[in-house]
Amino acid sequence: MEIKDKKPKKPLIFYYAIVIIVLVLLNTLLVPSLAERSIKEATYDEFLDTLDSGTVEEVNLEDDVIYYSVKKGNETQVYKTGRIKDSQEVERLKDAGVKFSEEIPQKTSPILSLLLSYIVPILIFVFIGNWLSKKMMSGISGGAGGAMSFGKSNAKIYVKSSTGIKFSDVAGEDEAKELLTEIVDYLHNPEKYREIGAAMPKGALLVGPPGTGKTLLAKAVAGEANVPFFSISGSEFVEMFVGMGAAKVRDLFKQANEKAPCIVFIDEIDTIGKKRDGNISGNDEREQTLNQLLTEMDGFDGSKGVVILAATNRPDSLDPALLRPGRFDRRIPVELPDLQGREEILKVHAKKIKVSDNVDFREIAKAASGASGAELANIVNEAALRAVRDRRKFATQADMEESIEVVIAGYQKKSRVLSEKEKLIVSYHEIGHALVAAMQTNSAPVHKITIIPRTSGALGYTMQVEDGEHYLMSKEELENKIATFTGGRAAEELIFHSITTGASNDIEQATKLARGMITRYGMSDDFDMVAMESVQNQYLGGDTSLACSFETQTEIDKKVVELVKTQHAKAYKILEDNIGKLHQLAKYLYDNETITGEEFMKILAEPMPQIGAEE
Repeated sequence: MEIKDKKPKKPLIFYYAIVIIVLVLLNTLLVPSLAERSIKEATYDEFLDTLDSGTVEEVNLEDDVIYYSVKKGNETQVYKTGRIKDSQEVERLKDAGVKFSEEIPQKTSPILSLLLSYIVPILIFVFIGNWLSKKMMSGISGGAGGAMSFGKSNAKIYVKSSTGIKFSDVAGEDEAKELLTEIVDYLHNPEKYREIGAAMPKGALLVGPPGTGKTLLAKAVAGEANVPFFSISGSEFVEMFVGMGAAKVRDLFKQANEKAPCIVFIDEIDTIGKKRDGNISGNDEREQTLNQLLTEMDGFDGSKGVVILAATNRPDSLDPALLRPGRFDRRIPVELPDLQGREEILKVHAKKIKVSDNVDFREIAKAASGASGAELANIVNEAALRAVRDRRKFATQADMEESIEVVIAGYQKKSRVLSEKEKLIVSYHEIGHALVAAMQTNSAPVHKITIIPRTSGALGYTMQVEDGEHYLMSKEELENKIATFTGGRAAEELIFHSITTGASNDIEQATKLARGMITRYGMSDDFDMVAMESVQNQYLGGDTSLACSFETQTEIDKKVVELVKTQHAKAYKILEDNIGKLHQLAKYLYDNETITGEEFMKILAEPMPQIGAEE
C-alpha cells in the first residue's frame, strides 16, 4: 500500500497568482475608493463662487465631473461637482489663473497621503506574506508535497500489504533471489547473525539489462520481510537549486532510520553515482549529492536493519567510492533469463490470463531466446490481446507464437502489398538464408520462414531456434552464422543476377559479427589474442571503441572485408549446388507466404524429381 496525502498540495505558482490577483484588486478598487472618500462634494454655484474668489488652484475636467482643489491655509481640500455645458467655461478658468490637471486631484493631507502611499501597502504585503509563509511551512511539516519542500525526500513508501510482491512472483532469477534471501532472513532474525558477530551488508547493487526485474526483486525483498519499503529514483535527487539533492539524501536516511527495520531502494543510481572527474567544480549539484550519499551510507547504523538496495544498468559508470565494501557490499547480477528461466517467467505471467491446456511453454521459451522478463510479459499480454481480437475466450499456442513475432518484428502490415516481382525476390531471399543455414553443420534449425511484411520494416524474415541453451560459440559456428546472413543476397545474385536493398540488416549483422571475431574474440591469426576493441555499456547495446593505431584499424577493416567475402562466396556455392531445392522451396514460400520448420525440412529431404527419366 502506498502512503499518499489525502489532499494534493498546490504548486508554488498557485500562491503567487493569488498574491498578484489580490494586489490588482486592491489597486483598482480599494485605493481609489479610499481616495474618493477624501473628496468633498459641492454644487456648481459653489464652484463658480470659489472660482471668483480666486482660491481654486487646480482643476481636472472630466466628461460629467469637475474636480478642483482649494487651498485653505496650509492644507488643500479637493472638491467635485457636476459639469454643466458652458461655452464660457474654459475662458472663465483661464481668467481665474487656474492650473489644468490631467489626473484626479488627491487630498494632500500628510496623514492620509502617508497612509495611502506607504502604510496600507506595507500592511497588505505583511498580511499576505504571513499567510503565504504559513501555507509554505505547512507543506514542509505536512509532507513532501509542500510548496517549499525542496529539501524533503519524495520517496514513495510501501508498507506491509496482503497483496505485496513475494519471491514467488519473480521467476527466472534464482541466483539473485538466493543472494537476497539472506537479507530477508537478517531482517526477520537479526539475533541469529549477531550471536556469531556477523554484520549484514549495508547495501546491495542489482546490476543487469533493462527489463530483467531489478525493481521487482527489490519489492519482493520488502514483501518477504514485511518491512517498509522506500522507493526513489536517482533522478529525483537532482534539483535546480544547488544543495537540495544533498538535503533530500539526508531526509531520506532520516526517515529510514525512524522506520527501521526497512529497505531503501534507489533506482537508476547511476544518475547521481557517476564517476567524479578531476575538474574542480564547487557548485556541482550531482557531485554534492553523491558526496552526501557516500557520507550517509558510512554514517548510518546497519544493525538497526536499514538495508540499501540500488539498481543500475550502467555499472561501469559508477564511482569506485560507491562500490567499495562498507557501502554497496554485494553486487547481484540480474541477467537475461536462460531457457528454464524463460519458461518459468512465461508460466507466472500466463496465470494472469486464460490459456489453452495444450500450450507448450517450453517451445515458446525456445523461440523467445534472449528475451527479458519484461518482454516475456509483453509476449503473454500480446497473445491475450490477439485472442480477444479473434473473439476467443483463451489464448492458444498460435497466439503465443505470433506474439513472439510481434515483439521481434512488429505487427503484420496488411496495408503493404508487394508486387509479384518483389514477392518473388523476397521469397528467394528468405529461402537463401534458410537453405544456407540448413546445409551447414552447427547451425540453429530453421523454425519459421515468412514473407509477410511487418511494421518494423522487414519484408520477411527467417527465424532460427536453438534446441537448447547456447553459451559458447566456436569460430566455425560464427563463420557459419555470417554465411547465413549473406545467404539472402547470394540467392538474389544467383537467380536474378542483380541485388536489392533488402539485405541491409543482414549486411549490418554480418559486419558486426566479423568485426567482433577479429577485434574482441581473438579469432584472427595476425592479431592473435590481442584485444583491439573495448565494450562500454554492455547492458545498453554494448557500444564499442577501438583501442589501436590507425594503421592497425586499416588492417582490421581489410580482415573484416576478407572474412565476410569468404563466407559470402561459401553461401553462393551452397545455393549453386542446391539450386533445385532453392527453386522448389522458393515457389512453395511464394504460394503459401509462410513455411514452418517442419515443412521446410520435409521439402528439403524429398528427392528431386528426375527430369526426362524413363518410366
